[in-house]
Amino acid sequence: MFLIFGDKGSGAFSAEAALAEVGAPYEFKTISLDKNEQRSPEFLAINPSGKMPAVRLPEGQILTESLAILLTVADHFPNARLLPPQASPDRGTAYRWLAFMAAEIYPMVEISDYPERFAPAGDQAEALRQKARERIRDRLSIVERQVAGPWFLPSGFSILDIYAAMFSRWRGSIGRDWSVDRNIPNLLALAAAVSERERIVPVWRRHFPR
Repeated sequence: MFLIFGDKGSGAFSAEAALAEVGAPYEFKTISLDKNEQRSPEFLAINPSGKMPAVRLPEGQILTESLAILLTVADHFPNARLLPPQASPDRGTAYRWLAFMAAEIYPMVEISDYPERFAPAGDQAEALRQKARERIRDRLSIVERQVAGPWFLPSGFSILDIYAAMFSRWRGSIGRDWSVDRNIPNLLALAAAVSERERIVPVWRRHFPR
C-alpha cells in the first residue's frame, strides 16, 4: 500500500489523484499545515525539507517532490497510461511542461504563501509576495496557451493534466485580484475535466470542496 503524507488542498492532491486514477491502494496521513506539523520532528525525519507531499512506496522507499512522485506512479502502473508512449513526441512534451511547472511555478507558490521566509516581515515581505504572484500569473499564462483541450496533450489524459489542474486551484497563491476566469479559461476547463474523472471525483471534492 502507498502512504501519502500531506494536507487537503496542498501538493498532496496530485499524488492522491494519480494513485486514485490508477486504482492503487493507498492511505492518506494528514500533516496539518494550519498546525505547522510539516515542521515537526516526526515529519522532518520523513522529509528534511519540511515540504509536502511525501509518499512511502509499497517497497518502503520514501519519495518527495510532487513531480518525482507523479512520474513514479506512472512507472509503477504503465498500463494506466498516465504518460504517452516512451520516445513519442507527446512524451517529450509532457516532460517539458511538467518540468516547467515544477521549476517555474512551484517555487513561486512558496514565496507567495510564505514571503517572510525570504524577506523581513512587513513591507518587504509583502512586496516580495506581489512579485511572486506576478511571476505565477505570467507562467500560468504561458501554460494556458499550450492547452488546446479537453486535455493538455493531443494523445489524451495524463499526469500533466493533474499537475496543471492543481496549480489552477491555488487562488490564494495566484492572488484573488487576478481573474482566473478571464485569464486562464483553458486551464479552468481542463481542471473541470479532471475533477469529473470517475476515480478522481472524491479526491477533488475533498481537496477543493468549493
